[in-house]
Amino acid sequence: MKKLKRSARLVEMTQYLLSRPHTLISLTAFADRYQSAKSSISEDLAIIKEVFEEEGIGELHTLAGAAGGVKFTPRIGHDAAISIIHNVCRQLEQPERVLPGGYLFMTDMLGQPELLSELGRMFATAFANREIDVIMTVETKGIPLAYATAACLNLPVVIVRRDNKVTEGSAVSINYVSGSNKRIQTMSLARRTLKENARVLIIDDFMKAGGTIQGMMDLLTEFNAKVAGVGVFVESGELGTEERLLEDYVSLAKVTAVDLKSKQTTVVQGNFFN
Repeated sequence: MKKLKRSARLVEMTQYLLSRPHTLISLTAFADRYQSAKSSISEDLAIIKEVFEEEGIGELHTLAGAAGGVKFTPRIGHDAAISIIHNVCRQLEQPERVLPGGYLFMTDMLGQPELLSELGRMFATAFANREIDVIMTVETKGIPLAYATAACLNLPVVIVRRDNKVTEGSAVSINYVSGSNKRIQTMSLARRTLKENARVLIIDDFMKAGGTIQGMMDLLTEFNAKVAGVGVFVESGELGTEERLLEDYVSLAKVTAVDLKSKQTTVVQGNFFN
């Protein structure tokens, strides 16, 4: 890269860091890239660090030593997250979103890149300090959310299928009981998709009783994998705690009441904000 003026270098360095979250980048690499002294690079990084933290973009960690460098960790500020989820709750309370069985139509919201990016940052903030190797979700509506989270954590995504695909090769399949309707269903995961002993973050779009997520957790035992965390976009709060199949999870929004006759819905912020 040609030598840049400092203003241009700051812009390019910022973009470089934003596109490589959770990646350790040495000062030498920056110095070589921009043909600048390490002292100048350090000053630039101090400016970027200050802006990132003041604007709630994330944190810039500095690691000293010969193998050190800087690592960008995406974060979202509390006030910004509150504002986003407040808007999400108001949208979810629209009467036309109520579906039979007390579910809510969310497909259009999970197709908005800007919103997905912010939701991914929330999950990345919640699980930033966990040791995670891969993000897992079940097809289909949770896929965009999983990829948004993976982009912030710089991790791969594996997708659990409802049935085995020929193109997936050898797969592990299990039966599980849906927590909400008590039906027996099947899910499968290709053997080549997940390494043994992997630490997995499960992301899903909606959780009622938690049967689907429990099914994914049971599937992970077949790979000797460990659950590093569970994140759900929206949880149903209508069930009693004794009916919930799991306790340790992070939710961004919570449906506390649904009246199928009047189509009145109450949605509040999830336990992420606790």
